[in-house]
Amino acid sequence: MSQNIYDNQAFFDGYAQLPRSQRGLDGAPEWAAIQAMLPDLSGKRVIDLGCGYGWFCRSARAAGAAEVVGIDLSEKMLARARELTDDAGISYRLGDLEQLALPAQAFDLVYSSLTLHYLPDLAPLLAAIHQALQPGGWLVFSTEHPIYTCPTRQAWLTDDDGQRSWAVNNYQNEGPRISNWLADGVRKYHRTLGTTLNALMAAGFTLRHVEEWGPSAQQIVATPALAEEAQRPMLVLVSAQR
Repeated sequence: MSQNIYDNQAFFDGYAQLPRSQRGLDGAPEWAAIQAMLPDLSGKRVIDLGCGYGWFCRSARAAGAAEVVGIDLSEKMLARARELTDDAGISYRLGDLEQLALPAQAFDLVYSSLTLHYLPDLAPLLAAIHQALQPGGWLVFSTEHPIYTCPTRQAWLTDDDGQRSWAVNNYQNEGPRISNWLADGVRKYHRTLGTTLNALMAAGFTLRHVEEWGPSAQQIVATPALAEEAQRPMLVLVSAQR
């Protein structure tokens, strides 16, 4: 059973204050890059794994998707998604991605945002996704970059001259990492970039695009706090095709 940190009240309340919670996809600075990786959604069947508040589900419908399914482990997230959604073409379901079973060739796009780093092993989920996609179907996802996840203490280090740097240690030491982000004891899993990409290929996917995302100069001007994201990649974005 995956850790259900989003139903921790302290975590949920903290998450609700984030820009991506309050403004949806417009509050996610990587959204434009992800959007460019998506196929045409007109008439497509879409599933969002780790759907949270359902922002992408509603966006997919607005882009023409015929039907959208959102799956999340958190009852609190699903309740909020349902509050924000008035569309019979979107359904939300409780589900654990570690034990996910999906119908064969039922979807044209599987999407997931900032969820896969909560899983100890990608292979079972990728196998489930692959068989659930139509031939030629797409998997598009974002996850925390392994440079971000590798240190046992995820934080900037400052030297005597005030120069900040990010520790890249324990990179080859894959496995759980515990952080105190929004709540104590948040468990995520570090894996190298090679491990993630090789798992995709082993599951039968063809890689189409990999982006070690960082903010543009224009984004930094508009939101100066994003400047530190240009110093080390926090996210990796991937599109792959069955």
